[in-house]
Amino acid sequence: MALWGNKDLVYSDGTISVNLTTKTVEGATGVTTFTSAVSTGDVITVGAGATYGYAVVVGVTSTTLSIASTDGFVSGLTTVPSDTSYFISEEPLYTVVDSTYRAPETKTTGFSTNPVFTTVVGVSTLEVGIARTTTVGGKAGAYGVTHAGWVGVTTYIDMHGNLRVKSETLVAGSSIVGDADDDSRFPES
Repeated sequence: MALWGNKDLVYSDGTISVNLTTKTVEGATGVTTFTSAVSTGDVITVGAGATYGYAVVVGVTSTTLSIASTDGFVSGLTTVPSDTSYFISEEPLYTVVDSTYRAPETKTTGFSTNPVFTTVVGVSTLEVGIARTTTVGGKAGAYGVTHAGWVGVTTYIDMHGNLRVKSETLVAGSSIVGDADDDSRFPES
């Protein structure tokens, strides 16, 4: 089991159900098999925008994933609705329990009523070049990052209504492949 890989998107077909007590994830609607793509050490993001949280996969069968712990899930969560969306990536394992990127990805902070969005994304070298010139929120190059690889991204609207984007290269790497749902920030064209 590696500490990270190079796939921003490993698998995301269908929906899942999660049993937090037994730490198992089962395919619900549209999941035919997990074994063809998913490996131990992959990270599963549960819910759109990590609504419910993240976990590290420690076991794989054709229809069930075992997860290491529920520490990366939203604090106090007792159930996850069946037929929940998800995606699996090879992002760095330590980000699952890093308080900076703790679920959900969209938060409201004490100092601002504007939401703060935090996430970890795999950014390819192509996406880096395009992001440096793409205008988002009226700001050219808003999502320009320093380096390709696994990048922590935090965005928010400041008190003057300006889009602010902060990024941190967590693992520099030029071999990121696949694509999670990050095209609004890191398009390929």
